[in-house]
Amino acid sequence: MTGTDGINLDAYIRNIPDFPKPGIQFKDITPLLADPGAFRAAIDRLTEPFAGRQVDGIAAAEARGFLLAAPMALALGVGLVPIRKAGKLPFTTVHAEYALEYGTDRLEMHSDALEPGKRILVVDDVLATGGTMQACCDLVRNAGAEVVACAFLMELGFLGGRAKLEPTEIVSVLSY
Repeated sequence: MTGTDGINLDAYIRNIPDFPKPGIQFKDITPLLADPGAFRAAIDRLTEPFAGRQVDGIAAAEARGFLLAAPMALALGVGLVPIRKAGKLPFTTVHAEYALEYGTDRLEMHSDALEPGKRILVVDDVLATGGTMQACCDLVRNAGAEVVACAFLMELGFLGGRAKLEPTEIVSVLSY
């Protein structure tokens, strides 16, 4: 038990209606990030299921995933592999494309970021439709590494993203 166990993280998630477009209710994590106790509680709750398990590294999706994954990597004593949008990494990359409601997008990772056989936890802030995380997992697996699990601060269950990731273990701190 830590001093952060009693913190209601949901109270630190701000709902922004009609962002980025009409009909979407955006879940804003900036109030959580601004409060050290809530931020610590979120990291503790994301990390706890993996304490004592073999995790060799964390891969994270740009950009809010980085905010959670970096302190998680430090807590678990492992390195961090950034997965970024196309054209943002300076070295040779490998890529995965994924579908959006209005087209496709592309994520990239350095070609030497992962060694075959390594056990990787993949992290992002929110699981929505699952496309971004599916692409991240594809990058990890195509490098010959194993996806231990996918971890999210929030899951928007009504969007069905979990189904795209099955049978991968999914950990979500908050569910909507």
